[in-house]
Amino acid sequence: MTARRTTTRRPQLIAYVLSLLGMAALTLSGTSAAAAPAAAPTTPSSVSGLTSAVASLGIDGTAWAVDKHSGKLRVLADSTVTDTELVRLRHATGRFAGAVVIERLDGRLRTLVSGGDGIHAAGRRCTAGVNVQSGSTYYFVTAGHCTSDLPTWYTSAAMDTAVGPTTGSSFPGNDFGVVRYANPAVPHPGTIGTVDVNGTASAYVGQRVCTRGATTGVRCGVVTALNASVNYGGGDIVYGLIQTNICAEPGDSGGPLYAGDKVIGILSGGSGNCATGGTTYYQPIQEVLSAYGLSVY
Repeated sequence: MTARRTTTRRPQLIAYVLSLLGMAALTLSGTSAAAAPAAAPTTPSSVSGLTSAVASLGIDGTAWAVDKHSGKLRVLADSTVTDTELVRLRHATGRFAGAVVIERLDGRLRTLVSGGDGIHAAGRRCTAGVNVQSGSTYYFVTAGHCTSDLPTWYTSAAMDTAVGPTTGSSFPGNDFGVVRYANPAVPHPGTIGTVDVNGTASAYVGQRVCTRGATTGVRCGVVTALNASVNYGGGDIVYGLIQTNICAEPGDSGGPLYAGDKVIGILSGGSGNCATGGTTYYQPIQEVLSAYGLSVY
């Protein structure tokens, strides 16, 4: 009798245990799903908070700009940024995890000044960006980190033919400088190489652009971001720059960024080189023209 009762109840007992196990599995599954954190959406306020957080760190060798396609803040860290500084960067942006991308750059972010061809001053070489005028007075625009603290520019490293004096300079914050043509023997055509300049234009992401530098010549690529900020180190931070995937090397600073016959910007700096590729940043041209009442011709 006892054996038969046990045999009769065993299927019921097994079914009861299985039902309990099923309920437990459903409960665990529900708990797991509820615990999985959702990625925080990217919003203008989160990007604004991110930008402030990154800028406040003051880490040399970093650059940041909003990616137009994803809406996320893309932060680039060059080879001089230490692992400890990367930890600080990730910690400061941690609460905006869904709105930021942090990437390593090859090489070092730097202003691109060197000795050699181009425009010259004491111990410095840069590239003339574009010729401009105010009334009957002619100038060229170049990078502000080139013209800062240097009063006179020459056509060669021998410094035997003067172009003229620096008449305006803004760096850091901005990166533009203006030099006046004071020597009538130095020509100043309204061209970039063989391109006849016919005005200015604003950059947009995805735009096909070219630059021309004293070191690397003509190089072309696309605009990858707008309103970028770059911390070159030593307190030299520049804001509101155009970012491209064009390479450049020392001596190219101040060179023009252009599309067709329209000037767009002036080379500030970048990372990498023209053997392996790089990233470059440009001061928008309209700001310097407006600041000094100049126009291209």
